Amino acid sequence: MKPGRKTFSLNYLFASFFGALMIASAFAYFNYRFAQYKFIDFSDWIYYEKSDIFKPKYDDYTVLIYSSNMQDSASILKKIDKKEHILAIDMYQKRKKNNQNITNITSGMNNLLKLVQRFHIMGVPSIFMIKKYKKEKYKQDSMIKIIE
Repeated sequence: MKPGRKTFSLNYLFASFFGALMIASAFAYFNYRFAQYKFIDFSDWIYYEKSDIFKPKYDDYTVLIYSSNMQDSASILKKIDKKEHILAIDMYQKRKKNNQNITNITSGMNNLLKLVQRFHIMGVPSIFMIKKYKKEKYKQDSMIKIIE
């Protein structure tokens, strides 16, 4: 052996492998944790209640995504639990008046498409829960169900 050169050590190999494993597992956990449930920020995406901009008032909402062109909202509401505050998003974009615990909102097509993509809405009417995370940012709190 030449002076000044160190022998190859398995410690260096295991240390670098362990470091790479730790970084990969942290990345995978972060992606799993935050990809499982999605977020919606009402300060970024503008929704309307009749002619006013929607500002969330409650910490929890049941989000109902439907099309008033295809379904009657009254028949859909009979199939879901009305104990929670319902945030009804009409894909047909009719602006309806609010009822007791039902807030009817709509938006432009770009925001509606972003919503459908973000939450992977595969059919309407769909329903899921959201819970307040920070200020006007809400986190998905349940799986998405298609109402039959």
